[in-house]
Amino acid sequence: MGDIFRALADPTRRQILDELTIRDGLTLFEICGRLMMLHGVVSSRQAISQHLAVLEEAGLVHTRRVGRTKIHELNTAPLREIIDRWPITP
Repeated sequence: MGDIFRALADPTRRQILDELTIRDGLTLFEICGRLMMLHGVVSSRQAISQHLAVLEEAGLVHTRRVGRTKIHELNTAPLREIIDRWPITP
């Protein structure tokens, strides 16, 4: 669960997750473009790729290949683990 909190601690990684919530199944190129155009994030593809690796380690992003293209998809299951661990009670 520590990986999840570490992944969510960074604002750029949260913005990546926001973008995958809006449009799931993005390539690295598309993620970089959306971050720059919509959020003003000016980072190299390598830096964004490293952020994606952290998100993937935490299980928040899954990847699949379509030909030579790597597609990134949101996985919210790890977030459910947090909710299940500390349920909200009235």
